[in-house]
Amino acid sequence: MPSSPTYRSGFIAIVGRPNVGKSTLLNRLVGQPVSITADKPQTTRNRVMGVRHGKTQGRPWQAVFLDTPGIHQAADLLNRRMVQYAAASLKDADLVVMVVEPFPPGRGEPGPQDTLVWEMVSRATPPAMLVVNKSDAAPPERIESTMAWFRHAAEGARRPWMGVTAVSALTGMGVTALLDAVETRLPEGPPYFEEGQVSDQPENMFIAEMIRQEVFRRTHEEIPYSTAVVVDHKEEAGKMLTIHATLLVERDSQKGILIGKRGKMLGDIGKAARLQLEALLGTKIFLDLRVKVAKNWSADGRRLTELGYPEES
Repeated sequence: MPSSPTYRSGFIAIVGRPNVGKSTLLNRLVGQPVSITADKPQTTRNRVMGVRHGKTQGRPWQAVFLDTPGIHQAADLLNRRMVQYAAASLKDADLVVMVVEPFPPGRGEPGPQDTLVWEMVSRATPPAMLVVNKSDAAPPERIESTMAWFRHAAEGARRPWMGVTAVSALTGMGVTALLDAVETRLPEGPPYFEEGQVSDQPENMFIAEMIRQEVFRRTHEEIPYSTAVVVDHKEEAGKMLTIHATLLVERDSQKGILIGKRGKMLGDIGKAARLQLEALLGTKIFLDLRVKVAKNWSADGRRLTELGYPEES
């Protein structure tokens, strides 16, 4: 009786500074949305797992990608816990993918946030790959300059890259080649998730994140960063899923902005989130949103733990 093909699997941490495109890249690598995206920094607050299943020359494999909050110099409690999440992912991974952008015109070295990420990656144990994202929006010489600096830094740290590549997570350019490179570096291991499962997020967390994504897309300044979403309860009747959720903000003025004139802002957020959720969950949805003030929730350690941002040990 022939032996079954050896299974390969591994955890790949995607790390980088805020707003470098990690969540968009994760969604491309998985093949469908599992992490929220917005054109604002610090969209991701938790480590989000996205799973890609495949088979190469008859050998099955499973790549578990960890999307992490942007690494930065954190001042408040919420952001410190977010950075702790990202740092913990470096320890847990079989492979680290560090994401940067091409250096801006006239600059020949990374800024302070990219430098902070590089310092963390250079001290981490797992092997690492460098990905230069947003390469569709930069000329080749800036992409090569960025790659050259990080290659030189890695040589100096005696931490050679397992691979260096340019991609555009927005257009998909180079992502297939990146996935192929990741797949070849997966160690032998068991399947961690069932075939077809693309994320580890509980349904309630996924729903909450989809709602928060629409808050990011429709509000400005401090509102997205002062908002958390709690799914209170769900009811399923026939082909209709009813979801009751609360948007927590820190001040009465923020509540007024989220609700909007005659409830228009909250209605727009709810409609957009509902359409996204119906497409992703494959069912009709009635989405009931309310806004509640929870003063200084982002500085309350117990509240943060309840909302899914526990302190890392």
